[in-house]
Amino acid sequence: MKRRFLLLAILSTFAFPAFADEGMWLPALISQRIGDMQAKGFKLTADDVYSVNQASLKDAVVLFGSGCTGELVSDEGLLLTNHHCGYSYIQRHSSVEHDYLKDGFWAMKREEELPNKGLTVSFLERMDDVTSLVLKGFDSSMTEQQRDSLVKENSGKLVEASTDESKGLKASVEALFYGNQYFLFVFKVFRDVRLVGAPPSSIGKFGGDTDNWMWPRHTGDFSIFRVYADKDNNPADYSPDNVPYHPKKFFTISRAGVREGDFTFVYGCPGSTQEYVMSEQVRYIAEVSDPQKIALRTARLDIQKEYMGRDPAVRIQYSSKNASVSNAWKKWQGEARGVAKMNTVKAKQAYEARFREWARGTRYEGVVERLGELYALRNPSYLAYEYYNETIRAVEILQFASAVKTRLKSGTSLDDLVDSFFKDYYQPIDEESFAALLSAFDKNLPDSSKPLYFKEKLAEYGTVEAWRDDLFAHTVFTDRDKVLSLTGEDLDRVAADPACLLYDAFQEWYNRDLNPVIRETSDAIRVANRAYMQGQMEFETEKDFYPDANLTLRVAYGHVEGYSPSDGIYYHPVSTLKGIIEKDNPEIFDYNIPQVLRDIYAEGGYEDQPVCFLATNHTSGGNSGSPVINAEGHLIGINFDRVWEGTMSDLVFDPDFCRNISLDIRYLLFVVDKIGGASYLFNEMKFAD
Repeated sequence: MKRRFLLLAILSTFAFPAFADEGMWLPALISQRIGDMQAKGFKLTADDVYSVNQASLKDAVVLFGSGCTGELVSDEGLLLTNHHCGYSYIQRHSSVEHDYLKDGFWAMKREEELPNKGLTVSFLERMDDVTSLVLKGFDSSMTEQQRDSLVKENSGKLVEASTDESKGLKASVEALFYGNQYFLFVFKVFRDVRLVGAPPSSIGKFGGDTDNWMWPRHTGDFSIFRVYADKDNNPADYSPDNVPYHPKKFFTISRAGVREGDFTFVYGCPGSTQEYVMSEQVRYIAEVSDPQKIALRTARLDIQKEYMGRDPAVRIQYSSKNASVSNAWKKWQGEARGVAKMNTVKAKQAYEARFREWARGTRYEGVVERLGELYALRNPSYLAYEYYNETIRAVEILQFASAVKTRLKSGTSLDDLVDSFFKDYYQPIDEESFAALLSAFDKNLPDSSKPLYFKEKLAEYGTVEAWRDDLFAHTVFTDRDKVLSLTGEDLDRVAADPACLLYDAFQEWYNRDLNPVIRETSDAIRVANRAYMQGQMEFETEKDFYPDANLTLRVAYGHVEGYSPSDGIYYHPVSTLKGIIEKDNPEIFDYNIPQVLRDIYAEGGYEDQPVCFLATNHTSGGNSGSPVINAEGHLIGINFDRVWEGTMSDLVFDPDFCRNISLDIRYLLFVVDKIGGASYLFNEMKFAD
């Protein structure tokens, strides 16, 4: 028990300053960082950043959907986020007749704003350190199972006490530092969020996969939504009677621009990082997992792009899917390259050697060795799981078959599921993907890691292609009308469908052979990591530790700065409209800008129109759409990416290469005005200059 209290003391008394601009800091503890932030140029107080007693910047930031961030910029619920965060909703409203992906969308009055079923935004009401409450009743004689049960029970009570569905309040208890600390997060969730505006994809996705994760970047990655509430300003389901939400706080917009060296901070919800794991986990990710997944997704992307280039309707159908597949695909490439370039595995091994020497005779002795053994036990099964996830679960017809079967079992209507699936399904893509992915599964995994069903079917058909042809010829799930005619009485026939048989066989294999190993070793790794994390904090008492990202609200601060990716090259931190014109190519879809943008540029005077900028803020997935704020607390940009050379920052932060890429707010205003003709929106915004 004494060691636990020692750890809590360490958690609350970090040393200063932080290393470079690394760190994703908890807003509730920002008072511990505010001195360093102010020394670097920040002009606000800790209460201005986070407060439960007064309106603060946190009240203008939302979790957008389930994996992005957004920010309020008006007293009438106007919300900004990334184009790629709103992309799937824009796509759902699009058709060949009304191609909002290609042409953009602008609601010129409130009645034209489009509702988005299932889309929510969540405002953080408060976050509290509840470590002592979650661990109440714990003593060191307990088994790990007893500890987990206690944590679950105590956390459940805290969540129940803080949840009020009638007010839209939802709560969760999140483990930080691998279970050495616990925080309660209480959110107010709004369920009526409507699309207001989006630029054409030739602006919002300018550069496509080629420019993704790269600098210089010229992407106008934004979309505009509005949050609606009931007449009492509370969350409500969509209704024509709802009114724009009046937030506690919204951002003032700066049009002053940025210069190299300017203070910046990002307020958002980074998704997942693994900064404190041992060398073997980093080696597996960078040298085994990433390369294998890259190859599988390359095959899928090549197939999709071939058909998307032939048919505009297919391009619309697969635009969102293709973007989703390619985003991680390119990130993994940069991550693996960055880890290798930094010699991260060797650096962690050297650190572990020093840690082991320090840990002799303490409760941490042997924890590094234990982790190495556990990863060695887990990784073969985990690699097979990743192959399963990137192959069988990536074949659309198999996923659809499983979803239909589940609906039939529960007696739920199939109508919306069928409509959604066939609206964006093109069978030739799925057939080619089936063959490519299952062939890779067969080629790259040892026989001992393959399910018996797979080996038997391959032996029966001789080739994956022959198996594919027979399955697609006999499955019911390629026929919309036949699927819609299914009822619960057809369950036996559905279960015997070749698509269901294949999916269910792999699911059974995963549940029987892979998941028990993965679950058991992962539980043991979690326990060992908790001890290793605590040991690292006691080993390095002068280091500032921040918790790994877990999609909860964080603050990251730094400054505008370019970087040198290699000898003789320096990237300036600001891109301009001139660069868009230099890249413009009507023959290439991703670089074919709207004619109106060419015409505006030809008029002259816009060569130096800012588009994007770089800064040293520590960001991750989930920070997409995050507000980028200047020293006065004013909005200067919207975060949307990282540079390719710095994507290893989920594992290790390098101040020389880790840069976040943000849309300059002035380009957003330019596009809204000049391209969208929607400058009426400026009337509800507040500007600092």
